[in-house]
Amino acid sequence: MKQSVMVVDDSPTIRKFVSISLTMRGFDVVVCADGMEAIEKLPDKKIDLVITDLNMPNLDGYELIKAIRNNEEYKETPIIILSSLAGSEEIDRGMECGANSYLVKPFDPKKIQYEVAKYLS
Repeated sequence: MKQSVMVVDDSPTIRKFVSISLTMRGFDVVVCADGMEAIEKLPDKKIDLVITDLNMPNLDGYELIKAIRNNEEYKETPIIILSSLAGSEEIDRGMECGANSYLVKPFDPKKIQYEVAKYLS
């Protein structure tokens, strides 16, 4: 069975780009426009990994990560932050919230595939 990756980003371009690069690698991709939509979709399907932006409307990436880490079913799920925020403050905060990796936009699709492959085989 295909492993599922949830991509959470308010940019349709980023969602599409990440989605295509992961679908090509055989993953099932669930896309969400913000953290609120991600939380609503989480119970619908088994998600094996989450890729999230930080700056989003309604519920930002930090709050989404905290919500996932507080959910018994998903607290061990790998989370990769994909953000244009490249400062050490944002990176530290993201990792403190419970992210496993931090990638900075713009990004190379191979880098995303590599990061996902570290957690999903």
